Amino acid sequence: MIEKILSLDTDLLIYLNNLGSVQYDGLWLMITNQLNWLPLFLLLLYLIFKKLGTKQSLYLLLFVALLITFTDQVTNLFKNGFQRHRPCDNPEVNSLIRVVQFRGSYSFFSGHAANSMAVVTFLYFNLNRYFKYFYILFLWPLIFAYSRIYLGLHYPVDILSGYLFGVFSGFIFFKLHQAVQKKYFPLKF
Repeated sequence: MIEKILSLDTDLLIYLNNLGSVQYDGLWLMITNQLNWLPLFLLLLYLIFKKLGTKQSLYLLLFVALLITFTDQVTNLFKNGFQRHRPCDNPEVNSLIRVVQFRGSYSFFSGHAANSMAVVTFLYFNLNRYFKYFYILFLWPLIFAYSRIYLGLHYPVDILSGYLFGVFSGFIFFKLHQAVQKKYFPLKF
């Protein structure tokens, strides 16, 4: 069963990765770079501070920092535990895909997918009542993590597993945030 899933995973990677072309490589390299998302992050910060005020915003950002630290560390535990080679570093696969970027570290599961989905899930549950179309923010982890397949850095299962862990982590931290906020920082409406 595991072999069948991994075989389908490899086939899907090869298909999705080979949809790319040289003319779009620069775009996907730009998309995968977290610093290029800075305008989105600054817009979010502005909206959060405007809606919640300084004290509540700083409190929310503290939880975002803790959430990223948590998901990042758990991701590293999984990567070092499973030691699945990245597609770009796997001789059985790298000759069948377009390797746009190379990394020698392990692949399972994607930290980009886990961190971005965790943050968006956490923010969504905390802020969706303030912003009508906040669900659109879920496009960020989808595009961001797809770039990892495009570049030859992750298998689709790495991305999907990262998404699932991110949703789980984001929701758990939302519940934790709610509990702590209720006890120490109640909102006044």
